[in-house]
Amino acid sequence: MFAIEISDDAELRPLEVWQLDEFFAHIQRARKQVDRWIRFAAGAADLNSARDTLQRYADRQAADTGRLFGIWHQHVLVGGCMYPHFDAQSGNCEIGVWTEPAGQGHGFVTTSVRILLDHALIERGLARAEWHCDPRNERSVAVAKRVGMTAEGILRSSYLHNGERQDMQVWAILQDEWAAVRDEW
Repeated sequence: MFAIEISDDAELRPLEVWQLDEFFAHIQRARKQVDRWIRFAAGAADLNSARDTLQRYADRQAADTGRLFGIWHQHVLVGGCMYPHFDAQSGNCEIGVWTEPAGQGHGFVTTSVRILLDHALIERGLARAEWHCDPRNERSVAVAKRVGMTAEGILRSSYLHNGERQDMQVWAILQDEWAAVRDEW
């Protein structure tokens, strides 16, 4: 198994089906924070649906259309980073993240996003990476800004979440922009 060090006591590594119990325990800790902004935790409401989530990403990884990574801090899963959408043929991907409170404020998410941007835009040669978030989610907006993304617009009333229509802000960075920005960190 591979792991990428993101700090002295944290690492990014694949999050896979065999880690179901650890993933579900983490989602239980993260649920209140995550459910506020995205539907990811709601998709893992019990062990069976959590297994389905992990298997869906394993299938996407096998098809080269997505991938799921966990962020471990002091050997405890505290968040994750993913490609919910990865299309090598069109040259586009989307990066998403989530975290429980114990994973916030350490720079883990920003560092993980930079690693995924490097992989998609430099190593794989994709042309564009997107970031979708609720424009009221200040932490998510801050990550997009820190990695050099450009706000491209807001899709008003884009999806239903927790019984309310939600806006979605779209951020993106192009391969040449990332190549220039990445040298600054």
